[in-house]
Amino acid sequence: MCNPVEIRISDFDYPLKEENIAKYPLKQRDKAKLLCLNFDKEIEEYHFCDIANLLDSNTFLVLNDTKVVYARLLFQKESGSVIEIFCLEPVDKDIQLAYAQKGSCVWKCLVGNNKKWKQETISSSFINDSKQLTLTAKRLCQENETWIIEFSWDNEDLSFAEVLQCMGHVPLPPYLKRKDEESDKQDYQTIYAHQEGSVAAPTAGLHFSENTFKQLADKGVKTCFVTLHVGAGTFKPVSTETIGQHIMHTEQIVLKKENIKELIEAIGKRIMCVGTTSVRTIESLYWHGVSVLKNGGKYSDIDVKQWQPYQEICEISAKESLQAILDSMEKENKSILIGQTQLMIVPGYQYRIVDSMITNFHQPKSTLLLLVSAMIGQDWKKVYSFALENNYRFLSFGDACMFTK
Repeated sequence: MCNPVEIRISDFDYPLKEENIAKYPLKQRDKAKLLCLNFDKEIEEYHFCDIANLLDSNTFLVLNDTKVVYARLLFQKESGSVIEIFCLEPVDKDIQLAYAQKGSCVWKCLVGNNKKWKQETISSSFINDSKQLTLTAKRLCQENETWIIEFSWDNEDLSFAEVLQCMGHVPLPPYLKRKDEESDKQDYQTIYAHQEGSVAAPTAGLHFSENTFKQLADKGVKTCFVTLHVGAGTFKPVSTETIGQHIMHTEQIVLKKENIKELIEAIGKRIMCVGTTSVRTIESLYWHGVSVLKNGGKYSDIDVKQWQPYQEICEISAKESLQAILDSMEKENKSILIGQTQLMIVPGYQYRIVDSMITNFHQPKSTLLLLVSAMIGQDWKKVYSFALENNYRFLSFGDACMFTK
């Protein structure tokens, strides 16, 4: 069993230049390059539109259907200075209920240009249904690098989600180093996005088109949609010298009972996740099942801790774990499984359910790159060197890669 404390983040660095970062997506989503690495073969090159030819009916494809919300709010003062509030997560932790709140709500936020915020509250006007309304923000207290902020608006029929839709900006990744544009509302969203709650897109899914799904269905590839709401922590680089000192961010998960049944039926097939968020969701599900079994089969919400997989030897099979979750849900007549995960997947991690994945090219020294390395080992260096040498486009709007057995 690996000891995460001893893994040095400097071993997961590579020379990413500004010109390698895709600032905008391709006009046609599925025309991105697709680098493929079979665990027993050399690198092969395709385009994403070829993916249906590379998969067959033995593949079970898992995708994250979270939807990016316009989580950046800009308040311009009379002096001309702008204060930016980035909504990270609701204080009550239930994202769906938080977006549905009307009249007021309380969120944990990042505040840009905070020194310019002198008054008790700041306000900004926005238009909804041809009417001018006002959103007011009030700082309640500070928690480390974040602020607890109460928002209120002068139309109690309007939900916070609708306020953000009217006034918010697309929360583009900071490494793009550009302002959001109208086109980003569509470009920085998967075509299957459904559950509002993310402040970052599950970007591996950006390559899928309607035609892609049709071709996959024709090949007999079954798809499953789960939800992990991506937090801003996904962009946080590992700044500590070793992995063991890094505090992994927590993200919310929502799954249907039907998802658990589908996964049980898929055991024995190639289970391929689209994106690191789907990987974390499915692997977290395994560890949740382990906890359920250890608790006598009693139902509980998901709460997977950062180092849980590394603290014990576990021989429970994927099917046993998933069946325990399903049984506990049926006993309590639960149709939805919710909770949170802090799971950090690093080299030495033993994948329990997922055996293949589609993803993008990630930042140096990132937890996402560590997750990739946990699956393909030191081959990540070969893959990334090849991609750099052959002008692949990196990060959120970049090209894709597929790792498969």
